[in-house]
Amino acid sequence: MPYSVYLKKNEEKRIVAGHPWVYANEVARIEGKDKNGSLATVYDFNGRYIGKGYINHLSKILVRIFIRDESVPDLEYYKTAIKKANDYRLSLGMNNCYRMVFGESDNLPALIIDKYGDILCVQLLSLGIEKNKDIIIQALVELFNPRGIYERSDVAVRLKEGLEERKGIVYGNFDTKVLIEENGLKMQVDLQNGQKTGYFLDQKENRFALRRYCKNKQVLDCFCNSGGFSLNAAAAGAKDVIALDISSQALSDVNTNAKLNNFNNIITMQGDVFEELRKFKREGKTFDTIVLDPPAFCKSASEVKNAYKGYKDINILAMKLVKKGGFLISSSCSHYMTFPLFQNMLADAARESGKSVRIVEIRTQSSDHPSMLATDESLYLKFFVLQVL
Repeated sequence: MPYSVYLKKNEEKRIVAGHPWVYANEVARIEGKDKNGSLATVYDFNGRYIGKGYINHLSKILVRIFIRDESVPDLEYYKTAIKKANDYRLSLGMNNCYRMVFGESDNLPALIIDKYGDILCVQLLSLGIEKNKDIIIQALVELFNPRGIYERSDVAVRLKEGLEERKGIVYGNFDTKVLIEENGLKMQVDLQNGQKTGYFLDQKENRFALRRYCKNKQVLDCFCNSGGFSLNAAAAGAKDVIALDISSQALSDVNTNAKLNNFNNIITMQGDVFEELRKFKREGKTFDTIVLDPPAFCKSASEVKNAYKGYKDINILAMKLVKKGGFLISSSCSHYMTFPLFQNMLADAARESGKSVRIVEIRTQSSDHPSMLATDESLYLKFFVLQVL
């Protein structure tokens, strides 16, 4: 008998409003018996139907709702849902590389699908989605006939679902280093070893927006990774670009991508960004435009205080290195560092650096990463363009 999950009194409001997660501590009782990871029906305290989703007794997120009617999640259901998600991206003019499915925002919780040319890359982040892996792969093959599909389920969140981390080819036979085109630039993406599913697709539109602040400028790209911001700065006509990262592999990727686009104005530098910025300050070095795109400094609410300090310290350092009238592009990909908190941090950094700073642009993740108003967790990327006066 399938599981029936009944919520405690008044716990349904957030979920009825569209949030898909049912936490274990919100549940009054569970009836029925089925396999873990199976489809469960969720009701409010009075027995009113709310929706259906996959259950996992090992996770704090007990049920992830994605069906609000009487649909059955079979092959045709997944094909329809994935096609709908992809059609939205196509309607925006996306074609070569983009996030095809963004989990909860496409009503497919815990499922990520990215497109890199004719290769697809998937992440399966919950037990229920894992159990439907074969159906999902079949749906992708029938819909898009890709040259190959790679799995990048090597993320720690799977451990909370009772799943092991895993990556590898799941369909086709191909080189895991694939060539894509982004913003008119050629990029090599390493599906096996690159960040996330190979590349930070969520910054695509922000990388293009950077261009207006780079023409005839000296640009410093901190935490450059494989060089997305550096390449766009070079394409905009920057005088020179320093791509700074602690990873030798990242800098090798930058050099590869610079050669693909015949750019000779990008210089790679290996080192800890905090230490290198302090060194630049001691040497009296300044820049017209600085990009700060660090990895997430906090991955839980308990880490926010320390993360705030880390973000503030690095922004103070950067503000001191920006020439008068120049620009600081500062970003955070941590959901827990909210927009108001991040803006407060920037204000603190400006005050402590002794600089007069104004906001020129505020942006978020690219439009292939839409966020649901009912799901705060899906809005995570902050991207501020600041001018140091």
